[in-house]
Amino acid sequence: MTRAWLVVRSVAVWTIGLVHFAIGCSLFAIGTFFIDPVRYDGAMRAFSRNIFGLAGVGFRVERAAGFDATRTSLFVANHIDLLDAFIIYASVPQIVRGIELESHFRIPFYGWLMKALGNVGVPPFDSAQGRGERPDSYRRLVADTKRSLDRGISLAVFPEGTRTRTGLVGPFHVGLFRLAIRLGCPIVPVSIVGAYEFSRKGSWLMRPSTIVVHLHDTIDTRGLTRADAEALMTRTRRIVSGPVDQSQQQVPLPA
Repeated sequence: MTRAWLVVRSVAVWTIGLVHFAIGCSLFAIGTFFIDPVRYDGAMRAFSRNIFGLAGVGFRVERAAGFDATRTSLFVANHIDLLDAFIIYASVPQIVRGIELESHFRIPFYGWLMKALGNVGVPPFDSAQGRGERPDSYRRLVADTKRSLDRGISLAVFPEGTRTRTGLVGPFHVGLFRLAIRLGCPIVPVSIVGAYEFSRKGSWLMRPSTIVVHLHDTIDTRGLTRADAEALMTRTRRIVSGPVDQSQQQVPLPA
C-alpha cells in the first residue's frame, strides 16, 4: 500500500469515524438524562463494533474455555490506543465500564459522558505503594469500584497506565491487583492483538488490519492476600503478553 493511498484512506476513516462518534455519543449522552445507561448497553456494544466495521477493520473475539461470562469481573487488557475502550465494549459479553484517570473527567464533553455512563475515576497511582496520592482518594476508588461490581457492572482497566510505543505489553502497576484481592473480584486477562497495526499513539494514519481480542480464563482472587498481589500481577501480565508477543514475532510492524 502506497503512502498516498494510506493518507487518503486515513482521512476517509477519520471523517466517517468522527461523524459516527459525534452522532452516537450525543444520543447516548442525551439518553443518560432519561434512561439508566445500563438499559441501552446492547446499543453501545453495537455502536462500538460499527466503529471498526466502518473503518474496514476485521474484528474477532476468541474466548478461552475457562472464561466465565456470568461473573462480574475486572477485565485487564494491554493498552494500545484511544480506541481501546471501544474494543473492550465491543468484545466483552457483559455490561462493562472503565476505570480511568480522574483527570479524564475534566475533558470537555468526553469526560462528562464517561462519568455519566458510570466509569470509575482513579487518582494518580504510586506504582510502588499501589495507592493514590491521598488515602481518601484511594478509599473513594475502592468504594466506587465496589459499588459498580455490586451492581453487576464489570470494569475494564489498562494496568500499564500508558499506551504502548512498540506494540508490546509494558510493565503493569500492582495497585490494581491489590484492589482486586481486597474486593475478592475475579480478573479476566484480555489480549488485544492487531490494534497496534491499525492505529497507534503518535500517528494519525489508520492501516488495514484485523483486531483479535482474546478473553482468557477467569482468575479467581478469593483466598488471596495482599502479599499475593505481585505474583498475581506477574501471572496476569504473562497471560496478556502471550498472544501479543506471538503476533509481533509473526507479523513485521508497519513503519
